[in-house]
Amino acid sequence: MASKQTRGRKTPAVSPAPARGGGGSRGRAPSPRPGEAARGRAAARPRGREGVAAKKERAAEIVRRLRAEYPDARCSLDHANPYQLLVATILSAQCTDERVNQVTPALFARYPAPEDLAGARQEELEELIRSTGFFRSKAKSLLGMANALVERHGGQVPDEMDALVKLPGVGRKTANVVLGNAFGKAEGVVVDTHVTRLSNRLGLTRHKDPVKIEADLMEIVAREDWTDLAHLFIYHGRAVCKAPKPRCGECVVADLCPSAVV
Repeated sequence: MASKQTRGRKTPAVSPAPARGGGGSRGRAPSPRPGEAARGRAAARPRGREGVAAKKERAAEIVRRLRAEYPDARCSLDHANPYQLLVATILSAQCTDERVNQVTPALFARYPAPEDLAGARQEELEELIRSTGFFRSKAKSLLGMANALVERHGGQVPDEMDALVKLPGVGRKTANVVLGNAFGKAEGVVVDTHVTRLSNRLGLTRHKDPVKIEADLMEIVAREDWTDLAHLFIYHGRAVCKAPKPRCGECVVADLCPSAVV
């Protein structure tokens, strides 16, 4: 009920505040968050339970924006052929790509082909790769892999998933790296720590197991984007969506991310 002072008087109309990011006709519009201008109506941050179709649409928009943000995203391991990429990927376990790239020039000069590596002395190989960590285990894997290539595949790296994962030291992640980047074959999605972190933060999966994460991503991401997805997530994970504290205010997909704090 109106008070005695206000009864009978006309209350001045109050204009509603403009919605966040809207602007309206009065005052200056607030600056949009990163990614808002590019969002359009194609996708939006998920609210509540998200269906597969909506998740596919959102995933496609995430890939589109990240590809625009990182047009030069590529495999960070230096290589000239499938053999070199296979060796470098085995060495990259629990090691930075930068360190691997420092080690491989001398390694490939000493063992330029699988036949050369197959005949290496383990002690000499260990010394060359020592700085990558776990050098004894990696040397054993490299020697086993090289001998398998010579004995089973005529010294050539196979371009089939089933054959690759049967090589010593080669799992599905390594096989995906080689197939996608050396042969241009999208058989799956590379799942490393960056892909695990970003796919969970972005709500594209709820799993921590790499096999389950890969299955979820393969369901919602277009096959032609499988190889690039890992590169884009790695670049974005290093630059913005860092493990300890993501820089959500600088993120081009913040409005598509259920974990974003902006």
